[in-house]
Amino acid sequence: MNQEIDQNYNAAWMLRAVELSEIAYKSGKGLPIGCVITRNGEIIGEGHNEVFKRLNPTAHAEMVAIEKACEKTASVQLSGCELYTTVEPCPMCLAAIYWAKIDKVYYVNTSQQVVEYGFDDSFIFGELKKNAQERKITSVQVSEPNAMYVLQRWKNADDAAAYPWDEKGI
Repeated sequence: MNQEIDQNYNAAWMLRAVELSEIAYKSGKGLPIGCVITRNGEIIGEGHNEVFKRLNPTAHAEMVAIEKACEKTASVQLSGCELYTTVEPCPMCLAAIYWAKIDKVYYVNTSQQVVEYGFDDSFIFGELKKNAQERKITSVQVSEPNAMYVLQRWKNADDAAAYPWDEKGI
């Protein structure tokens, strides 16, 4: 394991994530992955995989925890937060972590370690590196000027809270 000494790491939060992962599969709600989000020494969101319960392929542990943390903080920005998860985040969850601006991610099992258990995201990571026209799922750009007009009006409204990134790009 390649873990730096990190004085902010709290093993209790990871143990809670492990507990949630067990709840996920024992309850039949989802795959055995759990997640906890903390800020200032307090859990502000937690969840486990719920893809079977919700019949939703996006109901990963990290997505559920992010949703709950955003509800609790009444914000889509989770700056100052740390995320504890039992498996290295998949591409979708990693993107959500970046959009939410979570400061740090702690995980136990790497994506390579969980391949033997049926969790293999290498195909998706590979697809993301390709141009849209080269991907397995066909993507076709179409023309609809009204879509651009909505974006222009939104930008002109200059709603700073709606922008997910700051001037630094993060």
